[in-house]
Formats: sequence, C-alpha cells, structure tokens
Amino acid sequence: MRAMTESWTVEPVLPSAPGAEQYLALDFVNSAIALPGGQFIDLLGTPETTNHWLTERGLAPAGAGVQEMCATQLRSLREHVRALFAAHVAGLSPLPAALSAVNDALSRAPTAALLLWNDKEGPYRAAPCPTNEVLEHALAALAASTADLLTGPHSGCLTACDSTPCNRYLLRRGRRHWCSTRCGDRARAARAYARRTQSKVD
Repeated sequence: MRAMTESWTVEPVLPSAPGAEQYLALDFVNSAIALPGGQFIDLLGTPETTNHWLTERGLAPAGAGVQEMCATQLRSLREHVRALFAAHVAGLSPLPAALSAVNDALSRAPTAALLLWNDKEGPYRAAPCPTNEVLEHALAALAASTADLLTGPHSGCLTACDSTPCNRYLLRRGRRHWCSTRCGDRARAARAYARRTQSKVD
C-alpha cells in the first residue's frame, strides 16, 4: 500500500517531462523515478499502482485487475526501452535483447481489424480488446510509441535529464536539459556550489 500512496503523491509533484505529452514512451521510462537523498519511486511497483498508471493513460480499464506477472512484464519492457534510449542518447549500438523485446511487444497486438458478425447488423470490422488482452495491447502501444520516438522527427531531441540523481528522459527544447523546474534549480545550485568551492581552492 505504501508504494501505491507514493505513486499517487509523486505524480502531481513531478510534472511530466517535456515530450511526454507527445510520446507515451517517455512517460513509461520515467515511471521509475530516482529522487535526491537516495529515494526511489516506482509507479509500476505493485499491481495496484500499475493498474492505476495504465488506467490514467487509457491503456487499461479501471477494473482490469492487473496481476504481478503483468506488472513484471511491463517493468521488464521499461528497462529495455530505457536501454534503447540510453544507447540512442550516447550514440551507441543498442543491445540486441532490447530491440528484440520492443519488437516482440509490437507484434502482440493485431495489425488489422478482425471480421466479426452480429446477428442484427451483419458483418463488421473491429479490433476488440478483451480483458485478457489488455496487457498485450498496453505493451504494443508502449513499444509503438518507443519506435515512433526513436525513428521520428524528434529523435535528435531525446536526452537524459542533466540533474543528478534524476534518471528521467525528455525532449530537449532549446538549451533546456532538465525534465522539470525543480531539476533545473538543483543543477544550477550544484554548479554554483562547485564554482564557489573551486574559487576557494584556487
């Protein structure tokens, strides 16, 4: 219950990082939050908080009843997406396992609407999402957002927050390299402290 309480109180405190409103993948990797003082909050840490996170983003109905196995799969995909982001930002080749995980998630959702039949209305096309397929559709949506970001026009703007110990990613806008005003203030304060310390040494 503690993790659930933390997740609901931290979301208003930490606004979405720049770009998260365009790319769900950013919101996804940023659901594991490193805070000053060695604190760490995982918004996907329990089945309850995972269901809340998915529901808030339209990826699952409120009563989906997410189980620990589902939360574990989401956390696993999150680490693979984070690895892809880190490789892209650093200009390195990604781990094959991370690419495979995203491609596997992409293949979980049907690519075409199925042919269905209703006795009253006749044949029609639809892509239903039964309760037992909620996880597959959520994974596919998150993987698709990842692929869209890494291959789209904003891929060159992807960067990591430049404020220790923050581990969030964002889309850089101008010279801004921080995911929030709080991180920006902390980074500026750290630089000012370093300058003062250096001047005393000199």
